[in-house]
Amino acid sequence: MSDSPIKPAVKLAKDQDWNESPIMQEGLKGTELITALVKHLPNQPGVYRMMNGKGDVLYVGKARNLKKRVTSYAQGRAHSNRIHKMVALTEKMEFISTRTETESLLLEANLIKRLRPKYNVLLRDDKSFPYIMMTGDHEAAGIFKHRGARARKGHYFGPFASAGAVTRTLNSLHRAFMLRNCTDSYYEGRTRPCLQYQIKRCAGPCTGEISLDDYAKLADEAKLFLSGKSAKIKRDLSEAMQQASDEMDFERAALYRDRLAALSHVQSHQGINPQTVEEADVFAIYFDGGMACIQVFFFRTGQNWGNRAYFPKADVSLTASEILNAFIGQFYDGKPLPKMVLLSEDIEDRELLEEAFSIKAERKVSVSKPKRGEKKELVEQVLTNAKEAHGRNLAETSSQIKLLKGLAEAFDLPHPPRRVEVYDNSHIQGTAAVGGMIVSGGEGFAKGQYRKFNIKDDSITPGDDFGMMKEVMTRRFSRLVKEHGLPDMTIAQKHEAAKSDEYEAPDLNEMPAWPDLLLIDGGQGQMTAVRQILKDLEIEDYIAAIGVAKGVDREAGREQFFVQGKKPFKLPPRDPVLYFIQRMRDEAHRFAIGTHRAKRSKEFVKNPLDEISGIGAKRKKALLHHFGTAKQVAQAGVDDLVMVDGISEAVAELIYNHFHEAG
Repeated sequence: MSDSPIKPAVKLAKDQDWNESPIMQEGLKGTELITALVKHLPNQPGVYRMMNGKGDVLYVGKARNLKKRVTSYAQGRAHSNRIHKMVALTEKMEFISTRTETESLLLEANLIKRLRPKYNVLLRDDKSFPYIMMTGDHEAAGIFKHRGARARKGHYFGPFASAGAVTRTLNSLHRAFMLRNCTDSYYEGRTRPCLQYQIKRCAGPCTGEISLDDYAKLADEAKLFLSGKSAKIKRDLSEAMQQASDEMDFERAALYRDRLAALSHVQSHQGINPQTVEEADVFAIYFDGGMACIQVFFFRTGQNWGNRAYFPKADVSLTASEILNAFIGQFYDGKPLPKMVLLSEDIEDRELLEEAFSIKAERKVSVSKPKRGEKKELVEQVLTNAKEAHGRNLAETSSQIKLLKGLAEAFDLPHPPRRVEVYDNSHIQGTAAVGGMIVSGGEGFAKGQYRKFNIKDDSITPGDDFGMMKEVMTRRFSRLVKEHGLPDMTIAQKHEAAKSDEYEAPDLNEMPAWPDLLLIDGGQGQMTAVRQILKDLEIEDYIAAIGVAKGVDREAGREQFFVQGKKPFKLPPRDPVLYFIQRMRDEAHRFAIGTHRAKRSKEFVKNPLDEISGIGAKRKKALLHHFGTAKQVAQAGVDDLVMVDGISEAVAELIYNHFHEAG
């Protein structure tokens, strides 16, 4: 399948510079622009992009016939408000012709994920799925959690819905099969069994507590279990337990009993367990109150390997079927495909997706909405989970939006902030200094948007919080201006626009690049410094900034707030907005402290040998084996160093000079 028509399209999507050659007609926009452009379009499949005057992509779409599809936008019949607005904003368009409609579907999904257009249905959470990996390149196979490229030889089982699902399964597998989870280097260096052996989580192949042949049998049993042969494994263990009991070997019988209990624990946490569905992903959507929830369950080898709820960004004018249709293509861009995809809704592109997935997987992949039997019951169970997750998320989001509205009222903001950035610094007497930025919005903390800043300026006096804040803010907003330009309106212009009858409040579920509000952990002095930084960067008119300082006794609830143009003030002690601000500030502090500790730990374990050019892992290992520690290497003479295997006289002099010049 190497000459598949899909691959050139996907490669083109990654390599193309989309801003080079947009098709446009000077002075035209909206339907006039589209009418002028359709004359030049071919009657063949392809992908189109609609852009505003700044070049921001508004929408990415695919078409079986580019000319007919784009012409429909110019006609304006039966268009929703969303489409009318999108067309009105369009000032440029770009087109790619493809050989097949299947190719255009995959290219569309790839571009939507990369460009994240405002008017498309967007998959918000696109993390890769974790797997369980059993190594195949070592005398004693290890079993680990794995995410990313499959670079190492071995067996991979998954995907699992979350890291938590993998961890729970691995914990039970270690008890059931006693396979090691240590690194190869740790394995090689053992002279006596480790704690994992003592607590019966590892059979101890490293020190010969079990023969390699017997250990290989345990690994084979684990493979069979993860491949869906759990019934046979449990039957064999049960028979072995009975035999040990008959032979009065109760210690061995207890070991088999514990292994059986561990396997039962894995399966008891699987919830929905189908009898006839071997390998499938099941999607069910519940769309109500302007919010869509898509629940996905993963079934592999007849086992339920977890589920995950997604809340895609979608316009209220769309139907559940349209949202699911757009979601599925994006979901499998870059992810492995099962043999079967089961859906709660009939979708427009079902046959097209089936063809595209089969080409991509190089085997048959079926996509269907089941109408009877266990598959239909399975979809209904997943739909029930989608409804429950939708209700929980709707309640949380409503509460969050209410708090954001309260924040806007308390601090006289033009509208509830869609993006709040909170900054904090952490260090110990100026060492391992870091700045942390956390982000909150309509859906709570956006942890994927958090940023850490290692303080790089050597001229900053250790412990100078003002200097650290200046570096963090300068780096953050210089880059933001460079990548996204300035916001469309100043704070004053937003206040003025909010008075208009035609004013449309921004969508609080959107997460813009620019913050609407900065929360700074500090008082008047800190805020004066921050405002000067914003002024120097010429952005002080675009962002509201608030300082939060604890009271004299640093007690929560007595915080003072510092806002430009107002005297410092406090909020009522039981005000929900006050608790909200405290929670955001505490999260920023937690993130900054955690980042600082990680940096400090890294510096503690840094090896001086890492700084010597020409000393790689092999020579470093030889030096440490010979001398014991890096400190002893530093104190060694040239004559001592050349006695180490792999260290020539020239390298020995290099090592000696490094430590003695530094000293």
